[in-house]
Amino acid sequence: MERMDQLWPGGYRFYFNDTLFQPSTDSFLLGAFPKLHRDERVCDLGAGTGLLGLLLLARESSLQMTNVELQKASHELSLRNAALNGLDKQITCLHGDLRDVSQLPPAGSFDLVVSNPPYFPAGSGLISPRASRSAARSEVTCTLEDVCAAASHLLRYGGRFAVVFRPERLVDLTDTLRRHRLEPKRLRFVQNTADAAPSLLLLEAKKGGHSGLTAEPPLLHYVHGAESEEWQRIYFRDKE
Repeated sequence: MERMDQLWPGGYRFYFNDTLFQPSTDSFLLGAFPKLHRDERVCDLGAGTGLLGLLLLARESSLQMTNVELQKASHELSLRNAALNGLDKQITCLHGDLRDVSQLPPAGSFDLVVSNPPYFPAGSGLISPRASRSAARSEVTCTLEDVCAAASHLLRYGGRFAVVFRPERLVDLTDTLRRHRLEPKRLRFVQNTADAAPSLLLLEAKKGGHSGLTAEPPLLHYVHGAESEEWQRIYFRDKE
C-alpha cells in the first residue's frame, strides 16, 4: 500500500510503499552523518524512493542530488518525491545499475557519495521473499564490492563516501574501501544505550586520502532512560 509521510510539520513530504524498502532508522542516521557544504554535488547509490536525498537537503538546501536506483517502482517513487517537494531541478533520478559504469554519471562528478548498501552476503541470514527487500538487505543484486567500486568511480579526488553498515562487517568494509582507494577517515558506532553493544556503524572515507581514522563518540538512542537530544534532532522532533 502506498503511503505519504512528512519529515516535520511544514517539511518535505514523501511517498513510500509497504511492498518496497520502507523508511528506516538507517536512512535517518546516514542523513545526519556527513558534513555538508554549500552547492556540493551528492550521489546516492541504491537510492530507493529518494528519502536520503530529502534528509540531506533538509540540512543543506543548496545541494545538487543524484539518485541511482535499479528497481523501477522505487525509481518512479523517487521521481514523484522530487516533484512533490518542488525539487525537480535539484534532484536527478537515474534508473540504472550501479554495477554498470556506462549507466552511471561521468567519473569524478561528485563531492560526496552516500549509500546504505546491502548488509549481508548472499546466502547468509534470512532472505525476504519480496525481491525489493531482499535486494536492499542482502547482496542479491549488488555486493559491497560493487558499491565501493561505483563510489570510487563517481567521486572526485578528495571526495567523500559515507555509509551505514553492520559492526560485525567492519573489517570487510574497511578492506573493500581501501582496495578502491577510499581511505576510512571517520567512524561512529550507533548504540541503544551507553553500555550496549553497537547495532550499526557510520563511516566516512576519502578518495585518495592518507591513513588516519578518527573514532567519534558513539551515537546513543537513549540517555538516562529518555531518547537523546541528538536522536530527536535526527528525526526532526525538535521542529515539531
